[in-house]
Amino acid sequence: MRYLRLTYVLPAFLIALANTASIDAAEIETLGKIERLDARLDAFIVEGTKIEVLAKGFTWSEGPVWVGDKQTGHLLFSDIPRNTIFKWSPTEGTEVFMRPSGYTGVTYYGLEPGSNGLALDPQGRLTLCEHGDRRVSVLTRSGGKRTLVDHYQGKRLNSPNDLVFDKDGDLFFTDPPYGLPNRERDPRRELDFCGVYRLSTDGKLTLATTQLERPNGIGFSPDESVLYVAQSDPSNPIWMSFPVHEDKTLGEGKLLYDAKKFMSQYPGLPDGLAVHSSGVLFASGPGGIYIITPEGELLGRIITGGRTSNCAFGPMENELYITADSNLCRIQIR
Repeated sequence: MRYLRLTYVLPAFLIALANTASIDAAEIETLGKIERLDARLDAFIVEGTKIEVLAKGFTWSEGPVWVGDKQTGHLLFSDIPRNTIFKWSPTEGTEVFMRPSGYTGVTYYGLEPGSNGLALDPQGRLTLCEHGDRRVSVLTRSGGKRTLVDHYQGKRLNSPNDLVFDKDGDLFFTDPPYGLPNRERDPRRELDFCGVYRLSTDGKLTLATTQLERPNGIGFSPDESVLYVAQSDPSNPIWMSFPVHEDKTLGEGKLLYDAKKFMSQYPGLPDGLAVHSSGVLFASGPGGIYIITPEGELLGRIITGGRTSNCAFGPMENELYITADSNLCRIQIR
């Protein structure tokens, strides 16, 4: 897919960031470590593999998605507080792709106004969860945005967080309150729950589940028989699995893995996730990426050492891109 570059005047701090955040290949630094808890991790990560820092200096990086093929493609990711989407490529480094990305108002709108989760729809168009404008939108071929959904039963959504498309083009997304300036206590909030929704290709919005208090990252098993949802609730930091019925309704969710015992080790909560074609989850949690089997066994962790928001595979699944606080990282996958 080819995107049109948007033209606008950038504030000085963003010009500096776009010019300095890129890291030359010859100067790539590393951080963290790999924690091996099960020999099956060797099928994914070779011993001695390093976590590379590709770019840094962001406020809170999130929502990575790879666009295009390995040779000419690039990664897009959100910096939520800066209301900006950045683009990274091996040849060009880091540059601003879109600003504003999630809030188009004219007044101050809290600390996290920008886009969060990003995905490509079946047509290859960039689809965004927008905090400030409280909607899911799509970037059209002509470069403009179109709203896909911004309300449920006449009430505005909280702040769409993460999203995934199924093979038929139906969109599943989560809607916690984190993008509202005062979160769950914000007077602008219109819904008294945080839901997981399905937007079908005919435009019908269905509330799929309210079983989680703070639904966040979301992804399908390879055969789409299971929907995985992370919960970023400090009192219940878990990943859940929901059976997907033939009519695309969700069954009762079951606990996949509980991260509570790791909360004292590193900062962070279950957040974004990516599902490998083998069915294994790569899910952000306290201090890094947790590698979890569909049966709920923890194979190991990619330890960044700090708050880690999300991850996405490159086009061949041999690279995992990680948004970790102020850093964009990468690790080679076997």
